[in-house]
Amino acid sequence: MSQSTQPNLANKKLNLRAQIVRTLLQVQQGQSLASLLNRQLENVNERDRALFHELLLGSLRQWYALKSVTLPLLTKPLNNETVESCLYLGLYQLLYTRIPVHAAISETVNAVKQLGFEALSGVVNAILRKVSRETPDFQKQLNQAHGLPSWLYKRLKKDWPEQIEQLCQNLKDNAPLTLRINVRKISRDAYLNKLKGLDIACRLCEISDVGIILEQSVQITQLPGFEKGWFSVQDEHAQLCANLLPDLAGKIVLDACAAPGGKTAHLLEKFDVAELIALDQDAKRLVRVSENLERLDLSAEQKVQIIASDATLWTAPTPLDCIVLDAPCSAIGVIRRHPDIRLLRQSTDITQTVALQKKILEHMWTQLKVGGTLLYITCSILKAENEQQMIEFFTEHTDAQEIKIDADWGLEQVYGRQLLPESGKGDGFFYCKIKKIA
Repeated sequence: MSQSTQPNLANKKLNLRAQIVRTLLQVQQGQSLASLLNRQLENVNERDRALFHELLLGSLRQWYALKSVTLPLLTKPLNNETVESCLYLGLYQLLYTRIPVHAAISETVNAVKQLGFEALSGVVNAILRKVSRETPDFQKQLNQAHGLPSWLYKRLKKDWPEQIEQLCQNLKDNAPLTLRINVRKISRDAYLNKLKGLDIACRLCEISDVGIILEQSVQITQLPGFEKGWFSVQDEHAQLCANLLPDLAGKIVLDACAAPGGKTAHLLEKFDVAELIALDQDAKRLVRVSENLERLDLSAEQKVQIIASDATLWTAPTPLDCIVLDAPCSAIGVIRRHPDIRLLRQSTDITQTVALQKKILEHMWTQLKVGGTLLYITCSILKAENEQQMIEFFTEHTDAQEIKIDADWGLEQVYGRQLLPESGKGDGFFYCKIKKIA
């Protein structure tokens, strides 16, 4: 960001929109929402936090669609990330929310002034007023925009030519809130009845046999049985992992790249393993694994080891029966939940990620015993990280045999199955099941 577009924030009490724009600027500078959000929310009045969250995530989710609508409205480029961010935020309020028009415009224009760009507040005011008078036309334009950075749109169009239009629309949606029921504690039907008894709108997942989708906003910690470990929050398509594995009773299992621990917990809920090793490079994120296992009442058992180590280097003390490799990826499949990925991910990242995946996969393969199973997973929808990665792996490994996933979900690939993000359903995930035969 050039010096001229840096907002002057010294000694100013910022309104809510200005606080949101400040966060949007930090994302544009490469910081993830995961690292920013909690700290930012602490500076927001409690009564405004839900609105802050909605406007921030909504603006990021629609960022490139809002950008495509805004550019024709400018007589000359602004070359000012702060004011552009104010414009996108203002447009988002007018076109996607029920915030009164006068409030959306005045609060956004005030934010421009508070952030040190009063000279451009008139431009912002004029554009927002024009949009407020022609809302249906602009909403139509937004719906037609693919809403992705151009490099990503080109890649997805090449990978999924038949699905591209629907895929772009689905990626602009909100992802549903999905629970995975801990059937060691309570059955799915019994928990569904408890939710319905509290008049909480919900429905059973179609693919996962332990999933429930919530159809209204709820405070997760206030749901029945949260402290007792009756459920976890996990996307439906991520829940399929445990069902794809053979019976792991009495087996030694590695969950590689395990944090924050959703799959670790699910494996322990479903199988009586001899030992489960949860491995991740990030020691801080592994704290979440411990916390989740404790809440779910799965941590008391001696059979869980939580290890902070690099998956390209760590060596198992004894050959493993099963490895669940949730490989590092671009996370394009979960963009609905992490809309900052639209701004953070760059086309150059993909080659590096593919190389890292291959390195981990190669090393993990040496840790697996003959006859063992490796389940390769990503939350990506890019073929380079999924199908093509597997084609290369099988070409180079005569000791590997694919175990076909017999299912009516997702799209069968040369190797493995690909799930694309679906409206009101799960995110984008790839699964490939591999047996070591020699």
